[in-house]
Amino acid sequence: MSQGADGSYAEVNGLKMYYEVHGSGKPLVLLHGSFGTAGGWATVLPTLAKTHQVIVVELQGHGHTADRDQPLSFEQMADDIAELLKQLLIPSADVFGYSMGGTAALTVAIRYPELVGKLAILGACSDSPRDAYEPEAYQQYQSLSADFAPPVLKEPYDRTAPDPARWPVLVTKIKELGRDFKGYSAAELKEIKAQTLIMMGDREGIRPEHAVEMYRLLPNAQLALFPGGDHFMLWSCPGRVLSTLVPFLD
Repeated sequence: MSQGADGSYAEVNGLKMYYEVHGSGKPLVLLHGSFGTAGGWATVLPTLAKTHQVIVVELQGHGHTADRDQPLSFEQMADDIAELLKQLLIPSADVFGYSMGGTAALTVAIRYPELVGKLAILGACSDSPRDAYEPEAYQQYQSLSADFAPPVLKEPYDRTAPDPARWPVLVTKIKELGRDFKGYSAAELKEIKAQTLIMMGDREGIRPEHAVEMYRLLPNAQLALFPGGDHFMLWSCPGRVLSTLVPFLD
């Protein structure tokens, strides 16, 4: 392991993975969404770090973490997170994942059930995006062009990425991840024994019915549907998210 300016790096399954540790208490892993960075958690991190040792992870190809010469996959993300926790000598942690990170969090719970205490997801799906998303949202996702570069996503990437010129590669890999992910079966979801909080805005771009489907399948699930909530609640109204998440974790 090595120390960076603000965080640290761990050699994880051949990947130099960046992570930060904030606060103290029960470990809580935060997993960002597509194009996310550690800095994207600024709206909720101070609150969560009051009661938890928060481990903020930057996944393959995101933020300070370099890319691999292989596609993004939720299975690989879960393996990387498990290896990082092993190196940090953390036998079990709560996990909160947003969007892509939420599906990665579900994958950790499926592949490494012993590692997950409580599980919380926001704006994430367990099914293939083709089936879980509203049709227009899926079409928009798969239509991302080579020049897709909204400043709110691109500028943090440019500041942190080892090679900012790889942005178009990341856009392509994220589209392919959404296209190729087949989703988890009912049997796989029923095996997740962790207490789980499913949070979803009703203007998310994901069918609200999908959140209910997950809630029905996970044995120890709670469901929070936010009226008028969209996919960017973490930044537009973090207080709403925290008022549901914090009591669940505590």
